[in-house]
Amino acid sequence: MIDPHGGTLINRYVEGNEREQLLEKAQSLPSLQLDDKNISDLEMIASGAMSPLTGFMTRKDYESVVESMRLSSGLVWSIPITLAINEEIKNSLQSAQEIALKDDRGQVLAILQVEDIYSYDKEREAEKVFRTTDENHPGVAYVYSQGDYLIGGAILMLNRPAHEDFLDYRLEPADTRAAFQKRGWNTVVAFQTRNPIHRAHEYLQKCALEIVDGLLIHPLVGRTKSDDIPAEVRMQSYLELLKHYYPKDRYMLSVFPAAMRYAGPREAIFHALVRKNYGCTHIIIGRDHAGVGNYYGTYDAQHIFNEFSREELDITPLFFEHAFYCTTCGNMASAKTCPHDSSSHVFLSGTKVREMLRRGELPPKEFTRPEVAKILMEAMKDRT
Repeated sequence: MIDPHGGTLINRYVEGNEREQLLEKAQSLPSLQLDDKNISDLEMIASGAMSPLTGFMTRKDYESVVESMRLSSGLVWSIPITLAINEEIKNSLQSAQEIALKDDRGQVLAILQVEDIYSYDKEREAEKVFRTTDENHPGVAYVYSQGDYLIGGAILMLNRPAHEDFLDYRLEPADTRAAFQKRGWNTVVAFQTRNPIHRAHEYLQKCALEIVDGLLIHPLVGRTKSDDIPAEVRMQSYLELLKHYYPKDRYMLSVFPAAMRYAGPREAIFHALVRKNYGCTHIIIGRDHAGVGNYYGTYDAQHIFNEFSREELDITPLFFEHAFYCTTCGNMASAKTCPHDSSSHVFLSGTKVREMLRRGELPPKEFTRPEVAKILMEAMKDRT
């Protein structure tokens, strides 16, 4: 099986007597309440999904990642994983060596072993990571809104975040790796998604299934934009689609607890490295992976892989062009395989699909499976 990024699958969970002692200790420590994005990061650090990270980044790793997409050790890493605080909190911590990290209900999730508190340049991070300083970009807006200092250090995870949804599908890297081994899958392709799967996605997945043993459909269920399709609706559509159109012994469905950054090319690298930690050997990188608006070129998320060697990434990206249904060919195709002009191609923008659903119109079966369209239409009615 493929090695985790950095060679070791990190596990920051504390169990047994040590956990009980640390929970008691946490009651006397300064505390910090985390938002949903911070909690997603914390959970992924603890489970090893973000191996080799053991905590939130200190200055040397942060600076190195922002500038060169590498940790200070030289290992490839493209997205800063940070915890921000404001000046008031910074001053209140004084010389604290440990901090209790809590959720919005006051439950202690972890203890942060403070190694570094430092200021940073938000505009520089925006320009380097998101390729824009435009505050209308959702990832940039989040960076601009957070505190002016970052606090770094290893974490000790005492309680998993409370989840009430997708409980049967919250598999951590150790779980997916064990499942792949049990199924005898030596090669596994990951499909990252924050949208319902339409016919073009299905086509890419099934093309990939021709060359690997199994498919991990890994929908992101952390923070997304307010106008993205809600995770519960997406999961319902995935389950319906898989039931009717996929071979049952060739796929797994598991949720991905990460928050979206909408960082385009850099996030494509991040998604690849993290899926390697889940045990995947391949990842599908399609059109505008992790993009938003018009901030990135159509295939920038593919081009960025050329900046690294295959050996240092150690996961194989499968690059696909935009897929569509060709009425002349009578099947799904892409510009690489279809000789016909665009008048034969069935392609609908997300905006147009949403407008159709609001009017109670099913998108054509060449664009999305009817079972999925019905689920989306009902969900759209409930939101209007």
